[in-house]
Amino acid sequence: MSRIGERKLVIPEGVTVTIENNVITVKSNKGELSYAYSNLVEVKQEENTIITKKIKDTKDANMIQGTTNSLIKSMIDGVSKGFEKGLEAVGVGYRFNVQGKKIVINAGYSHPVEIEIPEGLSAELVSNTEITIKGIDKQKVSEFAANVRKVRSPEPYKGKGIRYKGEIVRRKEGKKAA
Repeated sequence: MSRIGERKLVIPEGVTVTIENNVITVKSNKGELSYAYSNLVEVKQEENTIITKKIKDTKDANMIQGTTNSLIKSMIDGVSKGFEKGLEAVGVGYRFNVQGKKIVINAGYSHPVEIEIPEGLSAELVSNTEITIKGIDKQKVSEFAANVRKVRSPEPYKGKGIRYKGEIVRRKEGKKAA
């Protein structure tokens, strides 16, 4: 039985939700997100709350109900507050630079790496070793942050690389002299 799927989602002020033909659309002044949900789930809007109910009592319907509820909650949070992911570069000479719609990363390679910022996202430079990625779509923000981190993942011996803000890198012991 899905507990997350049963929770009622409250729609904050300034956010409008429309449900039509198994597509839910969430709008606010920050932007618009839409999601096409499964036929196994029914989504109802009652005043300022959204309820997800499963049509059949099967294992698949349970899973889809919880997933649909979580995705709708993320959409509501995204258009009302937005999402952000922080990254930091650790290492000598490792740094970020934002130039228009590109992030230029110096991460110990012989050349700087340029990454195009996707549509709907923004990158803000906190310092030359810290950057914050912001947007209304949780998946896009997380995916882009993972792609930036992939340029130079943190290594376990010295801890150098690009890591998420607050990420703890498990350190390994190096070779020991006999």
